[in-house]
Amino acid sequence: MVKYLSEDWRKEVEARLSAQLTPEKMNNLTSSMNNLYLNCPDGKSRYFFVGFVDGKVDSVQVGEGEGPKAEFLISGEYETFAKISRAELGAQKALMGGLLKLKGNMVKALKLASLVDRLNKIIATIETEY
Repeated sequence: MVKYLSEDWRKEVEARLSAQLTPEKMNNLTSSMNNLYLNCPDGKSRYFFVGFVDGKVDSVQVGEGEGPKAEFLISGEYETFAKISRAELGAQKALMGGLLKLKGNMVKALKLASLVDRLNKIIATIETEY
């Protein structure tokens, strides 16, 4: 079991996404997403960044603070993201329900929602300590 948002978790996320998300499944997408977790259990903010180039995982990063610039910045409470990562809550539902805030092109984000759901379903299979 790995700790949520740790370096070990990041490595596992990167390995699984790289193995399971083919360029075809990702519609040859080139984009990036930075999730900003507010009010983590230790009181800090953390980020989870994923970048794709031509449908392949290019970068997976985690750390303290705001993280790298991305096409989409999604911010919300730690517990909201934890529910999404456990597949207890859909990202699109959280966004439309005001639990997450998006900076970026909303129309494009909604078109990419099914791809983000694929990513989150893979993350949900990782045995994680929250």
